[in-house]
Amino acid sequence: MNIPANLKYTKDHEWVSLEGDVATVGITDFAQKELGDIVYVEVETLDQTLDQDEVFGTVEAVKTVSDLFLPVSGEIIEFNEGLETEPELVNSDPYAAGWMIKVKVADTAQFDALLTADQYKELIGA
Repeated sequence: MNIPANLKYTKDHEWVSLEGDVATVGITDFAQKELGDIVYVEVETLDQTLDQDEVFGTVEAVKTVSDLFLPVSGEIIEFNEGLETEPELVNSDPYAAGWMIKVKVADTAQFDALLTADQYKELIGA
């Protein structure tokens, strides 16, 4: 299972990287394997400011639909438009080409409080 040490994680299986005050968010390798083949990613919160743990979108797999929860409060400033035509990038490359949104972070302390790779491994029993 791929769990990069340089990222932070949530109990809801999102990953987060931070550059300055902009966070990139996607779902983990574990999450995409649990969901199966991703067929659609919907984010209708572009240009909105949301609080930590609010739903920012949904990911649809062949057999299920799951909410996506915002790991840190802030404004959704970008959606990975490549996912509109190739949602399967979430399956094939969840930590790079399969990223979902970018967020202008309101409080970087929230990022610091997220799970480390080791804590996430413990959570999923890896």
